[in-house]
Amino acid sequence: MNVVRFIETKRDGRAHTKAELAEFCRLVGKSAIPDYQVSAWLMAAFLNPLSDEEAAWLTEGMADSGERLDLTGLPEPWVDKHSTGGVGDKTTLVVVPMLAACGLTIVKMSGRGLGITGGTIDKLESVPGFRTDLSPAELKAQAMAVGIGLGGQTANLAPADKHLYALRDVTGTTASMPLMASSILSKKVAGGAKYVVLDVKAGRGAFMTTEDGARELAKLLVRIGEGAGLHTTALISDMDVPLGSAVGNAVEVREAWDVLTGKDLIGPVKRFRELCVTLTAHVLTVVGEDPETAQKRAEACLTSGAAWEKAERWLIAQGAERHLLLPVAPDIFSVNAADAGWVADIHPVQISQLVLDLGGGRKTKSDQIDHRVGIELLASVGDQVAKGQPLLRVHAATPDAAENAAAGALAAISFSSEPVAPRAVIRPS
Repeated sequence: MNVVRFIETKRDGRAHTKAELAEFCRLVGKSAIPDYQVSAWLMAAFLNPLSDEEAAWLTEGMADSGERLDLTGLPEPWVDKHSTGGVGDKTTLVVVPMLAACGLTIVKMSGRGLGITGGTIDKLESVPGFRTDLSPAELKAQAMAVGIGLGGQTANLAPADKHLYALRDVTGTTASMPLMASSILSKKVAGGAKYVVLDVKAGRGAFMTTEDGARELAKLLVRIGEGAGLHTTALISDMDVPLGSAVGNAVEVREAWDVLTGKDLIGPVKRFRELCVTLTAHVLTVVGEDPETAQKRAEACLTSGAAWEKAERWLIAQGAERHLLLPVAPDIFSVNAADAGWVADIHPVQISQLVLDLGGGRKTKSDQIDHRVGIELLASVGDQVAKGQPLLRVHAATPDAAENAAAGALAAISFSSEPVAPRAVIRPS
């Protein structure tokens, strides 16, 4: 194909054909187009968004740029859950073992950090020995043995999306709704799931900063998913403040494990747990259970220990060391509340940027992540805090980095002398 003309088509606001998008995906999947030309097209598509039809064709093209996973022989239903991402979003680490403990089969391809958000694969790579590079055959065998097969995109599964995903992260095009929807769903089509439940984030710490935008994205995802043969539903959840306590990699994994093991949870983590239970119950209703039973089963798999048992089996079967020890940052700096009051706001982007500066994310495509670093928020919006009460912890590589991040994190939190209503984690449908 003439790549320059292809770029010019979208630069000038004209529509691509299905054949053009299929050929573009084929060539991108083979790394046959230079990054500078792919980046130029991404920016053109950001400024002149793809139509629903073009987005569906791009989805199919990315899925067809490699092989598709055939889940025939695995116990049904085959389910995939996806979040559009946000600050502190580690729901996959909890919801996937919860679903498996409830008897569902999950084969899932997850991504790396994108923009201000962390990626599930980056977080799981905090776990010593855990493999994220499973082949399609290994993913299927893992799902047969444990009920869960989760990995990053292999070279043969939606390779065009893998390349576009990485470039979107470093070209300022992550917030394009059609590109986001196509990326998400191409992995679901290639991964073989029949049911896809989407957690679409709304708020300052998400790609969709407004609820209207999140609902528009949710509707677009459902339309494209259904058009691709997937049974697709979506929920809207709050991302105006960080989700849970931890923002980072190893610190988020540790928080997820606290939820799964039933430890005493502080306010922010209770809010995160509520979202995990709601999402799990929603999935169970999608595959046929009545809502009341689904809610009870979702709660029971946590309180009984079944979800943690499933998580342990999954992690160890996928290469994790049996002691499941996570890396710890060399310097941990705590900050206490200077005065009594109520937490009125926590700005998610400021917290995420601090973690990025600590080394917990990527500023360029080739950056290496320090999995040890992060920030823990020990109170959530609506919580009353006493003078001297622990407010946050910074995990950093050096004392200077810890103190600087602590000052920035404190500036991201605002307080009130009057009670403040807590934020609901699920937005009304």
